[in-house]
Amino acid sequence: MKNPIPEGMLYLDNAATTPIAPEVLDAMMPYLTEKFGNPATLYSLGGEARQALENAREQVAALIDAQDPSEVVFNSGGSESDNWAIRGVMELAPPEARLACSAFEHHAVLDTCQAVGRGREVLIDVDSDGIVRPDVLRKGLPTNIALVSIMHSNNEIGTIQPIKELCEIAHEAGALFHTDAVQSVGKIPFSVRQLGVDLASMSGHKLNGPKGIGAMYIRKGTKIAHYQTGGGQEQGRRGGTVNVAGAVGFGKAAEIAKRDLESEMARITAIRDRIIDRVLAEIPDSRLNGSRTNRLPQNAHFSFKGTEGESILLNLDMMGICCSAGAACSSGEVHMSHVLRALGLSPEWGHGSLRVSFGRYTNESDIDRFVTSLSSSVEQVRRLMIVPNVTN
Repeated sequence: MKNPIPEGMLYLDNAATTPIAPEVLDAMMPYLTEKFGNPATLYSLGGEARQALENAREQVAALIDAQDPSEVVFNSGGSESDNWAIRGVMELAPPEARLACSAFEHHAVLDTCQAVGRGREVLIDVDSDGIVRPDVLRKGLPTNIALVSIMHSNNEIGTIQPIKELCEIAHEAGALFHTDAVQSVGKIPFSVRQLGVDLASMSGHKLNGPKGIGAMYIRKGTKIAHYQTGGGQEQGRRGGTVNVAGAVGFGKAAEIAKRDLESEMARITAIRDRIIDRVLAEIPDSRLNGSRTNRLPQNAHFSFKGTEGESILLNLDMMGICCSAGAACSSGEVHMSHVLRALGLSPEWGHGSLRVSFGRYTNESDIDRFVTSLSSSVEQVRRLMIVPNVTN
């Protein structure tokens, strides 16, 4: 397996994006060169592109266990899907209808719910382990609810939600259910039929496919407004010429992810657990954020008391290691992420956080380098730290 990551770099930010797998790039190249036809045209060059597009749709549908490939609609990515799900359902709902989402959704969901809801949105709390509890959702739903949107796994701390139970509660209340599955699809088993969801968001670049391509799962019979007008593409649901090369890459990435799902889960889980054990044992005043067990194999999210996440991140970057900080710093003020606030983390812990996310090209041999470098970085930051103004 050829490794596309530059030599010397330790890439541990796969929740942000993943490198395109060489097999995916090979599948895409003909549709960026000689097979450049528009799939909406009738001549053979367009027909070739159209067939490639439908093959990609079948590959993505197979990965998520959709009943029919037509339930997969290609678009530009997860954020567009999230916007479409929320805006599309609420556009057809009665004016007084309300919507709900969890307090630690991706901003593509959280901000859209707030923009569309204009005070009609309901935020559902999560517990200290980063889980939306079914009883909390049941108690929190108003009677005139039209849509519930809860992510399948959290993009920051990686906790996996009990979507099947949450979806059943939403349906009992008469609402449609949408899940942002961007971090889950291709990484853990994800079956739209078993979960019972009406709408699901996906993104190609999270599973070693290209950027700029994603898809929305729309269960047959689900009433949702068209998101983008201007043409009859994608069954008339989303106007605009489809990114054929991107869709082909997404489809190939989906095929590879489905093929390797079990073996990759086992391999990456072992790496994750070893890193968690060593970090908690070797770095004083460290903690894991979110459930230890009910989380993505690809995610470990730490906080280090008495530090600042961006400083740790910059130190690691100088060592050739890519991770993600869980707080933002501006003008000397550190702001905890809304995800950590939703967990109830104190600023003392929350502003010194770091997300580490693993992928297809992470190896066991990377563990020692990462833990040693992280330990050194945390120690250096603590030694030099002048605690900034901390705000929630």
